[in-house]
Amino acid sequence: MGIAFAGDDNQESQKRIKSVAQSRESAIKRRGADPDETRRKRLLGNIKDIEMRERQLRRARLSVGARIEQAGLTMEEKTFWMLSGAVGIMAGLGIIVSGNSWYIALGGAGVAAFGVPRWVLGFLVGQRQKKFITEFANAIDVIVRGVKSGLPLAECLKIIAREAPEPLSSEFRRICDSQSMGVPMEQCLAKLFERMPLPEVSFFSIVLSIQLKAGGNLSEALGNLSIILRSRKLMREKISALSSEAKASAFIIGALPICVCVMVYITSPSYMGLLFSDPTGHLGLGAGILMMGTGIFVMRNMINFDI
Repeated sequence: MGIAFAGDDNQESQKRIKSVAQSRESAIKRRGADPDETRRKRLLGNIKDIEMRERQLRRARLSVGARIEQAGLTMEEKTFWMLSGAVGIMAGLGIIVSGNSWYIALGGAGVAAFGVPRWVLGFLVGQRQKKFITEFANAIDVIVRGVKSGLPLAECLKIIAREAPEPLSSEFRRICDSQSMGVPMEQCLAKLFERMPLPEVSFFSIVLSIQLKAGGNLSEALGNLSIILRSRKLMREKISALSSEAKASAFIIGALPICVCVMVYITSPSYMGLLFSDPTGHLGLGAGILMMGTGIFVMRNMINFDI
């Protein structure tokens, strides 16, 4: 009997030990996880949301109106299409006056109407983005110094809107105007990224969104971002200097056949005239243009470096 009671006591004690351990684990779970771990998970969730939104924006095909806004132009979309039509008509008339057939004029008019204005628009967008990136690190330094001196973030943005060169001043002025009308900062940053779809703007949006939601040292985070942006700019300039020879070679190789054709046409018009008057010449001219375009596209991708 004594042995039986002793065995029962051992079983009861083991059950009590297990119940105490389980209650301790449940108490830890009720108190919640580590606050640093919770904050880290929340920050990662915010970053994933921002990256998902920006990825969707990159995949979306921008309209002509959005491209006009990115270029900083004030014209309406219908004005752009009217100018495109005028360019196409002028190109078609010029080809007809030069003595070519109507279908060559029609093709040239289509290329001029849909290609040239869009190329000019893309060139203006690229130039505006380069100017923005050049001064963006300085603007972040203004925010860092202002926050360290005790100024609120909104006042630092107003300083940039007043004193920074274009296009920084106009973009930050839009942010200040939107905030004065009650638009949240996160939406203002999303609109900024739509107008300036650059990695630097993406970094800036992520840092500000995280700091506004989770708190922390804003000046330190933006200071680190400024260092990163300057390092990216230095790396971009170094790559541009190292690849300048390859770019010049690609430009010469791509332009040489065109220059030779123009010189031969000027010196011997009858020799080159078959390309424009004979159907077989049209096929040869089209094949040559296709191969030249393919070669230029391949060389452009070979010398194009993304950072």
